[in-house]
Amino acid sequence: MIFDFNKNADISVWKIVDDRVMGGISQGRFSLTDEGYGKFHGLVTTESNGGFSSVDYNFNTLEVGSKDKLKVRLKGDGKIYQLRVKAFSSDRHNYIKEISTSGDWETFEIPLAYMYPSWRGNKLNIPNFDKDQITSITILIANGKRENFEILLDSIELIKS
Repeated sequence: MIFDFNKNADISVWKIVDDRVMGGISQGRFSLTDEGYGKFHGLVTTESNGGFSSVDYNFNTLEVGSKDKLKVRLKGDGKIYQLRVKAFSSDRHNYIKEISTSGDWETFEIPLAYMYPSWRGNKLNIPNFDKDQITSITILIANGKRENFEILLDSIELIKS
């Protein structure tokens, strides 16, 4: 288990990163619901050259294999989000998989090898995820328009193959 959201979970280890780091005005929030779910919500706007909000969880190095998967249980709001991982905390780029949410509780199993490299919204000309470790997970919304968002997180696991 990478992170199990519950009523006693310490969500202070999750950090919001909005486009404010580059002059934007989007604003995300992260809290724990009464039921014990992680709630990432807020407003994304493209004003002031902005357009994204994210919540990051950095952790001690977790060894992964070439066929391992991430299993994420969540309830979105019908919008598209990105699930991102970093192999090394010093990496500038992330590895990304877009998730189209339905508005219902869903479980996504994402092979790490399907995650493509990206930096500042641009796909990089390097291989998909092929590392032997991960050090962070991010949930990001950046759909190129002004919109409110809300996603509930139940659990994030690594499935070893």
